[in-house]
Amino acid sequence: MSIHDAARLHMVDSQLRPNKVTDERVIDAFMRLRRELFVPEALRTIAYVDDDLPLSGGRYLMKPMVAARLIQALAVDPRDTALVVGAGVGYEAAVLSLLVRSVVALEDHAELARIGRSALVDHGIASVSYVEAPLHLGYRKRSPYQVILIAGAVEEIPEEITVQLGEGGRAAVVFRPRDGVGRATLIARTGGVLAQRFIFDAATPLLPGFDRKPAFVF
Repeated sequence: MSIHDAARLHMVDSQLRPNKVTDERVIDAFMRLRRELFVPEALRTIAYVDDDLPLSGGRYLMKPMVAARLIQALAVDPRDTALVVGAGVGYEAAVLSLLVRSVVALEDHAELARIGRSALVDHGIASVSYVEAPLHLGYRKRSPYQVILIAGAVEEIPEEITVQLGEGGRAAVVFRPRDGVGRATLIARTGGVLAQRFIFDAATPLLPGFDRKPAFVF
């Protein structure tokens, strides 16, 4: 067993399973992916640490436990289509690709997208489509989606993204005020209405460009 293989197993046994990740499909997906290939070479030795990994441009790769619990909360179906907003290096998109029919990985940082595409090729994953475009607009061309994952904390989700969630669809996101604790949240669309359910607290770093718009004052 290689050093990375041992680290991957340790990640599952010490980070995921003890923190309420019980869906064996999700655990198997995390075991199958070589996380070290989804980060810059300088970070490969710490790819499996229990922390958010700094990338570039104020971007981070979410800690494994948070990503796993968000994906588990989505209760995905193999027939689902998914959108990952702020896909970055593509790790969460790759995990979802092992659980759903197809994934759109939306990213506006060219170097992170390059790393992600390379790692997907290394894994032989063809069901993830990288789209380099502004994150706050989502990707309406392939909507509606049954699953939307925001790969970073936000102060709010633009309506342009939530309207791309189909009937019966689920979105997972960490809502975090700039100076407060993040709250991992599941959003579901039923009968055209969006409902939110708190899942757990998370200190996920903010995804740039998703600040809360200031209220208009007369």
